[in-house]
Amino acid sequence: MTIPLHTPRRRDALRCLLAACAIVLAPALFAPDVAAQEGSAPIRWKLVEMAQVRLDGKAPLKWNVYQPDKKSKGDKKRNAELALVLLGHRYLMLDLRGRLVYLAPLSELHADGQDLLSGDLAQADKVIPSTDWTDRDVGPAQIYRLTLGDYNHVMEVSLPHMPDLRPFY
Repeated sequence: MTIPLHTPRRRDALRCLLAACAIVLAPALFAPDVAAQEGSAPIRWKLVEMAQVRLDGKAPLKWNVYQPDKKSKGDKKRNAELALVLLGHRYLMLDLRGRLVYLAPLSELHADGQDLLSGDLAQADKVIPSTDWTDRDVGPAQIYRLTLGDYNHVMEVSLPHMPDLRPFY
């Protein structure tokens, strides 16, 4: 004996089966979108008060240094190794660990008070050639020195850091 396909009982069972499949598959379908949104979380750049910039041993007329906010979401280790430098009318993002310099387009930076907001500025097509990277710990600051390929000038960025007080405990 066969059960007809169009009975109310069969229709209800089919609806329950489809609802259960939708509940099970919905998180799997939308999970990649959530992960992509978390990966592209905006970076809040905070102004570094005690930083210094020198171009060929002289201070540029217009400069500023920003570092990612330590409280912002995202990869905190990666953010600690970034610096955004304003030189004249252009912004350069320095990847201090990877020893790369990226041109940061003004259209991707948005002012929020003294802070700046941006997405991920590390794009392969925006790399500026740089050579002769050196970094030195000079007590209360870390000095990064590099030669910019497009300017052919030596840029020196001094970023303050907290002193290591572990020996005093």
